[in-house]
Amino acid sequence: MYKAIRKAAATAALTMGAAFLAAPASAAGSPGSGIYAGDWLVRLRAIEIAPDARGNGTLGAIGADVNNAIVPELDFTYMATNNIGVELILGTSRNQVTSNIGALGGVGVLPPTLLLQYHFNNAGRVRPYVGAGINYTLFYNNGLHAGGQSVSIDNHSWGPALQFGIDFQVTKRIFVNADIKKIWMRTDASLGGTPIGTLHIDPLVVGLGVGMKF
Repeated sequence: MYKAIRKAAATAALTMGAAFLAAPASAAGSPGSGIYAGDWLVRLRAIEIAPDARGNGTLGAIGADVNNAIVPELDFTYMATNNIGVELILGTSRNQVTSNIGALGGVGVLPPTLLLQYHFNNAGRVRPYVGAGINYTLFYNNGLHAGGQSVSIDNHSWGPALQFGIDFQVTKRIFVNADIKKIWMRTDASLGGTPIGTLHIDPLVVGLGVGMKF
């Protein structure tokens, strides 16, 4: 799992580095470039979700882990000022849970995340940004099981989220985007009514996509 996380982080770093290198020596604005108060930004990304999973109690003893997933993600950003934006991220995945005693099944994860962002160089073509906010996770279609019994989990989780990304404008309205987020989420599990521990998922989310300014 740590190898997968390092790979995802390296991919994000290379992608963002390539965007910087591909930019003109001067990232200053040109006619039609930049983002400003009142603009809407809509992005469609392909994301890799790389959980940094760990459990306690029985879940820790059996080495419960969560697999990576690659899924689409849609997000909407409203620019409240020339530099400050509010972003809502939407996406869902189906993740498989494994352990030292075998596969434990899958569960659906719906983690809408709301972030407050600061966009640097808003009038330019290359626009890094950082963000911080809150994540709400809904776990659904629980198919987890162990020893022939269903594993029950809490359906909801709240946690913080951090973000770093970069937009690289290619036309007046179109831009490409690279983005990396760290999201904290967890769920408590029980088997036959007996608690068996907490599973911390805490994924690193690496994305690459395209966006449009409205």
